[in-house]
Amino acid sequence: MPSPSLRLAVVGAGAAGLVAARELRREGHAPVVFERAAAVGGTWLYASPSHADPLGAAATHSSLYASLRTNLPREVMGFLDFPFTAPKLSSPAAAIDARRFPGHREVLRYLEDFARRFDLCDLVRFETEVVGVRREASGRWAVTSKKLGEKGELDEEIYDAVVVCNGHYTEPRVASIPGADTWPGKQLHSHSYRVPEPFVDQVVIVIGASASAVDISRDIASVAKEVHIADRSAPASTCELQPGYNNMWLHSMTDRAQEDGCVVFRDGSTIKVDVIMHCTGYLYDFPFLGDDSTITVEDNCVDPLYKHVFPIEVAPDLSFIGLPWKVNLDYPFSTV
Repeated sequence: MPSPSLRLAVVGAGAAGLVAARELRREGHAPVVFERAAAVGGTWLYASPSHADPLGAAATHSSLYASLRTNLPREVMGFLDFPFTAPKLSSPAAAIDARRFPGHREVLRYLEDFARRFDLCDLVRFETEVVGVRREASGRWAVTSKKLGEKGELDEEIYDAVVVCNGHYTEPRVASIPGADTWPGKQLHSHSYRVPEPFVDQVVIVIGASASAVDISRDIASVAKEVHIADRSAPASTCELQPGYNNMWLHSMTDRAQEDGCVVFRDGSTIKVDVIMHCTGYLYDFPFLGDDSTITVEDNCVDPLYKHVFPIEVAPDLSFIGLPWKVNLDYPFSTV
Protein backbone atom coordinates (compact mmCIF):
# COMPACT_ATOMS: atom_id res chain seq x y z
CA MET A 1 0.00 0.00 0.00
CA PRO A 2 1.54 3.35 -1.00
CA SER A 3 2.47 5.75 1.77
CA PRO A 4 0.35 8.91 2.06
CA SER A 5 1.52 12.08 0.37
CA LEU A 6 3.07 14.50 2.86
CA ARG A 7 3.50 18.27 2.73
CA LEU A 8 7.17 18.96 3.39
CA ALA A 9 9.21 22.11 3.93
CA VAL A 10 12.73 22.13 2.47
CA VAL A 11 15.01 24.92 3.73
CA GLY A 12 17.45 25.96 1.00
CA ALA A 13 17.67 25.57 -2.79
CA GLY A 14 21.33 24.68 -3.11
CA ALA A 15 22.61 21.28 -4.18
CA ALA A 16 21.19 19.48 -1.13
CA GLY A 17 17.81 21.22 -1.24
CA LEU A 18 17.31 20.66 -4.95
CA VAL A 19 18.07 16.96 -4.90
CA ALA A 20 16.04 16.47 -1.71
CA ALA A 21 13.03 18.16 -3.32
CA ARG A 22 13.34 16.00 -6.42
CA GLU A 23 13.54 12.76 -4.46
CA LEU A 24 10.65 13.71 -2.19
CA ARG A 25 8.46 14.51 -5.18
CA ARG A 26 9.47 11.23 -6.82
CA GLU A 27 8.09 9.48 -3.73
CA GLY A 28 4.75 11.22 -4.20
CA HIS A 29 5.16 13.97 -1.60
CA ALA A 30 4.58 17.72 -1.97
CA PRO A 31 7.77 19.62 -1.08
CA VAL A 32 7.91 23.41 -0.75
CA VAL A 33 11.44 24.85 -0.96
CA PHE A 34 12.31 28.09 0.83
CA GLU A 35 15.24 30.04 -0.60
CA ARG A 36 16.61 33.41 0.61
CA ALA A 37 18.25 34.23 -2.73
CA ALA A 38 16.51 35.10 -5.98
CA ALA A 39 17.84 31.99 -7.75
CA VAL A 40 18.87 28.40 -7.12
CA GLY A 41 22.45 27.46 -6.34
CA GLY A 42 22.99 28.07 -2.63
CA THR A 43 26.64 28.64 -1.86
CA TRP A 44 27.46 28.43 -5.58
CA LEU A 45 25.51 31.59 -6.32
CA TYR A 46 28.19 34.29 -6.54
CA ALA A 47 27.20 37.55 -4.87
CA SER A 48 28.92 40.74 -3.80
CA PRO A 49 29.54 40.82 -0.05
CA SER A 50 27.92 43.19 2.38
CA HIS A 51 30.55 45.61 3.68
CA ALA A 52 28.52 46.43 6.78
CA ASP A 53 30.03 43.52 8.73
CA PRO A 54 33.26 42.19 7.14
CA LEU A 55 33.69 39.64 9.95
CA GLY A 56 30.10 38.40 9.93
CA ALA A 57 27.64 36.69 7.63
CA ALA A 58 25.51 39.84 7.18
CA ALA A 59 22.93 39.37 4.42
CA THR A 60 25.23 37.56 1.98
CA HIS A 61 24.88 33.79 1.82
CA SER A 62 27.62 33.09 -0.72
CA SER A 63 31.26 32.71 0.30
CA LEU A 64 32.62 32.47 -3.25
CA TYR A 65 35.60 34.50 -4.43
CA ALA A 66 36.00 35.28 -8.12
CA SER A 67 38.94 32.93 -8.75
CA LEU A 68 37.48 29.92 -6.92
CA ARG A 69 37.65 26.54 -8.59
CA THR A 70 36.58 23.23 -7.09
CA ASN A 71 39.14 21.02 -5.37
CA LEU A 72 37.37 17.94 -6.70
CA PRO A 73 37.12 16.83 -10.34
CA ARG A 74 33.64 17.17 -11.76
CA GLU A 75 33.37 13.40 -12.20
CA VAL A 76 32.80 12.93 -8.46
CA MET A 77 30.55 15.97 -8.03
CA GLY A 78 27.54 15.02 -10.12
CA PHE A 79 24.29 13.39 -9.06
CA LEU A 80 24.18 9.72 -10.00
CA ASP A 81 21.57 10.04 -12.76
CA PHE A 82 22.61 13.53 -13.89
CA PRO A 83 26.36 13.46 -14.59
CA PHE A 84 28.43 16.62 -14.30
CA THR A 85 29.84 16.39 -17.81
CA ALA A 86 32.70 18.43 -19.25
CA PRO A 87 31.86 21.35 -21.55
CA LYS A 88 32.42 20.75 -25.25
CA LEU A 89 36.04 21.34 -26.23
CA SER A 90 36.65 24.20 -28.62
CA SER A 91 38.96 22.04 -30.71
CA PRO A 92 38.27 18.39 -31.67
CA ALA A 93 42.02 17.82 -31.46
CA ALA A 94 42.18 18.77 -27.79
CA ALA A 95 42.71 15.61 -25.74
CA ILE A 96 42.58 17.16 -22.26
CA ASP A 97 39.80 19.21 -20.71
CA ALA A 98 41.64 21.99 -18.89
CA ARG A 99 38.56 22.60 -16.74
CA ARG A 100 38.36 19.20 -15.07
CA PHE A 101 38.37 21.15 -11.80
CA PRO A 102 35.63 23.60 -12.79
CA GLY A 103 35.18 27.17 -11.70
CA HIS A 104 32.24 28.16 -9.54
CA ARG A 105 30.24 29.52 -12.49
CA GLU A 106 30.25 26.10 -14.15
CA VAL A 107 29.04 24.43 -10.94
CA LEU A 108 26.19 26.93 -10.76
CA ARG A 109 25.25 26.20 -14.39
CA TYR A 110 25.18 22.50 -13.55
CA LEU A 111 22.77 23.09 -10.65
CA GLU A 112 20.61 25.38 -12.81
CA ASP A 113 20.49 22.68 -15.50
CA PHE A 114 19.52 20.11 -12.87
CA ALA A 115 16.70 22.33 -11.61
CA ARG A 116 15.39 22.89 -15.15
CA ARG A 117 15.69 19.23 -16.15
CA PHE A 118 13.50 18.13 -13.24
CA ASP A 119 11.16 21.16 -13.14
CA LEU A 120 12.18 22.11 -9.63
CA CYS A 121 12.00 25.90 -9.84
CA ASP A 122 8.21 25.81 -9.53
CA LEU A 123 8.67 24.26 -6.09
CA VAL A 124 10.86 27.12 -4.83
CA ARG A 125 9.71 30.25 -3.04
CA PHE A 126 12.53 32.63 -3.88
CA GLU A 127 13.59 35.57 -1.70
CA THR A 128 11.83 33.91 1.22
CA GLU A 129 13.63 33.27 4.51
CA VAL A 130 12.62 30.73 7.13
CA VAL A 131 12.78 32.48 10.50
CA GLY A 132 11.20 29.86 12.75
CA VAL A 133 10.46 26.13 12.92
CA ARG A 134 8.32 24.90 15.80
CA ARG A 135 6.95 21.44 16.58
CA GLU A 136 3.23 21.37 17.27
CA ALA A 137 1.54 19.18 19.86
CA SER A 138 0.18 17.15 16.95
CA GLY A 139 3.73 16.27 15.87
CA ARG A 140 3.50 18.42 12.76
CA TRP A 141 5.72 21.48 12.20
CA ALA A 142 4.85 25.17 12.09
CA VAL A 143 7.19 26.96 9.68
CA THR A 144 7.35 30.76 9.87
CA SER A 145 8.80 32.60 6.89
CA LYS A 146 9.08 36.12 5.58
CA LYS A 147 9.33 37.55 2.11
CA LEU A 148 12.54 39.57 1.97
CA GLY A 149 11.97 43.26 1.40
CA GLU A 150 8.52 43.23 2.99
CA LYS A 151 8.43 44.80 6.46
CA GLY A 152 6.71 42.89 9.22
CA GLU A 153 5.07 40.34 6.93
CA LEU A 154 5.38 36.88 8.50
CA ASP A 155 3.67 33.79 7.19
CA GLU A 156 3.12 30.63 9.26
CA GLU A 157 2.20 27.31 7.66
CA ILE A 158 1.91 23.75 8.92
CA TYR A 159 3.98 20.94 7.40
CA ASP A 160 4.24 17.22 8.06
CA ALA A 161 8.04 17.33 8.10
CA VAL A 162 10.99 19.68 7.62
CA VAL A 163 14.18 19.01 5.65
CA VAL A 164 17.08 21.32 6.55
CA CYS A 165 19.42 22.05 3.62
CA ASN A 166 20.78 25.47 4.54
CA GLY A 167 24.45 24.64 4.01
CA HIS A 168 27.38 25.33 6.30
CA TYR A 169 29.50 28.00 4.59
CA THR A 170 27.69 31.12 5.76
CA GLU A 171 28.36 31.83 9.45
CA PRO A 172 32.06 32.77 9.78
CA ARG A 173 34.32 31.33 12.45
CA VAL A 174 36.77 34.07 13.51
CA ALA A 175 40.18 33.51 15.12
CA SER A 176 40.61 34.80 18.65
CA ILE A 177 43.61 37.15 18.63
CA PRO A 178 44.39 38.99 21.89
CA GLY A 179 44.38 42.73 21.28
CA ALA A 180 42.48 42.53 17.99
CA ASP A 181 39.65 44.71 19.33
CA THR A 182 41.95 47.71 19.70
CA TRP A 183 44.23 46.94 16.75
CA PRO A 184 43.70 49.81 14.23
CA GLY A 185 43.91 47.86 10.98
CA LYS A 186 41.17 46.22 8.90
CA GLN A 187 39.88 42.72 9.61
CA LEU A 188 37.68 40.57 7.40
CA HIS A 189 36.72 36.96 6.97
CA SER A 190 37.21 34.99 3.77
CA HIS A 191 33.39 34.98 3.55
CA SER A 192 33.67 38.63 2.45
CA TYR A 193 36.64 38.20 0.09
CA ARG A 194 35.99 38.40 -3.66
CA VAL A 195 38.96 39.89 -5.60
CA PRO A 196 42.56 40.93 -4.73
CA GLU A 197 42.48 44.53 -6.02
CA PRO A 198 41.53 46.15 -2.67
CA PHE A 199 44.83 44.85 -1.22
CA VAL A 200 47.26 46.56 -3.63
CA ASP A 201 50.55 47.46 -1.89
CA GLN A 202 49.24 46.37 1.51
CA VAL A 203 50.70 44.04 4.13
CA VAL A 204 48.23 41.23 4.80
CA ILE A 205 48.20 38.44 7.37
CA VAL A 206 46.15 35.40 6.35
CA ILE A 207 45.01 33.35 9.36
CA GLY A 208 44.70 29.68 8.40
CA ALA A 209 46.30 27.16 6.08
CA SER A 210 43.40 25.24 4.55
CA ALA A 211 41.92 25.51 1.05
CA SER A 212 40.57 29.07 1.19
CA ALA A 213 43.74 30.35 2.88
CA VAL A 214 45.92 28.82 0.16
CA ASP A 215 43.76 30.23 -2.64
CA ILE A 216 43.35 33.70 -1.16
CA SER A 217 46.98 34.14 -0.09
CA ARG A 218 48.12 33.37 -3.64
CA ASP A 219 45.44 35.65 -5.05
CA ILE A 220 46.42 38.56 -2.82
CA ALA A 221 50.17 38.02 -3.32
CA SER A 222 49.75 39.08 -6.95
CA VAL A 223 49.05 42.67 -5.84
CA ALA A 224 50.00 43.01 -2.16
CA LYS A 225 53.29 44.31 -0.78
CA GLU A 226 53.60 41.34 1.58
CA VAL A 227 51.48 38.33 2.54
CA HIS A 228 52.14 36.48 5.80
CA ILE A 229 50.35 33.18 6.44
CA ALA A 230 49.78 32.29 10.10
CA ASP A 231 49.43 28.52 10.52
CA ARG A 232 48.63 27.13 13.97
CA SER A 233 50.20 23.77 13.05
CA ALA A 234 53.55 25.34 12.11
CA PRO A 235 56.42 25.22 14.66
CA ALA A 236 56.79 28.38 16.73
CA SER A 237 60.05 29.36 15.03
CA THR A 238 58.66 29.16 11.49
CA CYS A 239 59.33 32.03 9.08
CA GLU A 240 59.68 30.63 5.58
CA LEU A 241 59.58 32.40 2.23
CA GLN A 242 57.19 30.41 0.07
CA PRO A 243 58.50 28.78 -3.13
CA GLY A 244 57.74 30.80 -6.25
CA TYR A 245 57.09 34.04 -4.33
CA ASN A 246 59.24 36.92 -3.15
CA ASN A 247 56.52 38.48 -0.98
CA MET A 248 54.81 35.58 0.82
CA TRP A 249 55.95 33.93 4.08
CA LEU A 250 54.67 31.09 6.25
CA HIS A 251 54.71 31.74 10.01
CA SER A 252 53.59 30.17 13.24
CA MET A 253 50.26 31.40 14.62
CA THR A 254 49.81 34.97 15.77
CA ASP A 255 50.30 35.69 19.46
CA ARG A 256 48.67 39.11 19.74
CA ALA A 257 47.80 42.34 17.95
CA GLN A 258 48.95 45.74 19.21
CA GLU A 259 47.53 49.25 19.19
CA ASP A 260 50.52 50.48 17.16
CA GLY A 261 49.30 48.40 14.17
CA CYS A 262 51.79 45.56 14.65
CA VAL A 263 51.00 41.85 14.94
CA VAL A 264 53.27 39.60 16.99
CA PHE A 265 53.84 35.93 16.09
CA ARG A 266 54.52 33.17 18.60
CA ASP A 267 58.24 33.29 17.86
CA GLY A 268 58.28 36.93 19.00
CA SER A 269 58.72 38.43 15.53
CA THR A 270 56.66 41.55 14.80
CA ILE A 271 55.19 42.91 11.56
CA LYS A 272 53.26 46.11 10.95
CA VAL A 273 50.12 45.00 9.16
CA ASP A 274 47.31 46.65 7.19
CA VAL A 275 44.84 43.74 7.01
CA ILE A 276 44.09 40.55 8.94
CA MET A 277 42.23 38.04 6.76
CA HIS A 278 40.49 35.28 8.75
CA CYS A 279 40.45 32.14 6.60
CA THR A 280 39.27 30.15 9.57
CA GLY A 281 36.24 28.30 8.33
CA TYR A 282 32.58 28.40 9.30
CA LEU A 283 30.15 27.50 12.05
CA TYR A 284 27.14 25.24 11.57
CA ASP A 285 24.18 27.47 12.27
CA PHE A 286 20.43 26.81 12.36
CA PRO A 287 18.99 30.07 13.71
CA PHE A 288 15.42 29.14 12.79
CA LEU A 289 15.35 25.95 14.87
CA GLY A 290 14.12 25.97 18.45
CA ASP A 291 14.50 23.44 21.22
CA ASP A 292 11.98 21.20 19.46
CA SER A 293 14.73 20.06 17.10
CA THR A 294 16.27 18.06 20.01
CA ILE A 295 19.81 18.64 18.70
CA THR A 296 22.88 20.39 20.02
CA VAL A 297 25.65 21.98 17.95
CA GLU A 298 29.09 22.00 19.56
CA ASP A 299 32.32 22.59 17.62
CA ASN A 300 30.38 21.89 14.40
CA CYS A 301 29.18 18.52 15.66
CA VAL A 302 25.41 18.22 15.24
CA ASP A 303 24.25 15.64 17.75
CA PRO A 304 22.53 13.26 18.24
CA LEU A 305 21.79 12.26 14.64
CA TYR A 306 21.13 8.86 13.12
CA LYS A 307 23.25 8.39 9.97
CA HIS A 308 24.19 12.11 10.18
CA VAL A 309 20.63 12.90 9.01
CA PHE A 310 17.84 12.27 11.54
CA PRO A 311 17.52 13.66 15.10
CA ILE A 312 16.70 10.54 17.03
CA GLU A 313 13.74 11.86 19.04
CA VAL A 314 11.84 13.37 16.11
CA ALA A 315 12.90 11.14 13.20
CA PRO A 316 11.90 11.06 10.41
CA ASP A 317 9.91 14.30 10.66
CA LEU A 318 13.05 16.46 10.83
CA SER A 319 16.18 15.78 8.80
CA PHE A 320 19.47 17.41 7.86
CA ILE A 321 20.90 16.90 4.38
CA GLY A 322 24.53 17.59 3.50
CA LEU A 323 26.06 18.03 6.96
CA PRO A 324 29.27 16.00 6.45
CA TRP A 325 32.08 18.05 4.96
CA LYS A 326 34.49 15.15 4.50
CA VAL A 327 33.16 11.97 2.93
CA ASN A 328 34.54 8.68 1.67
CA LEU A 329 34.59 8.90 -2.12
CA ASP A 330 34.52 5.08 -2.33
CA TYR A 331 30.95 5.21 -1.05
CA PRO A 332 28.61 4.11 -3.89
CA PHE A 333 27.17 7.53 -4.68
CA SER A 334 28.39 11.05 -5.14
CA THR A 335 26.92 14.49 -4.84
CA VAL A 336 27.93 18.12 -5.22
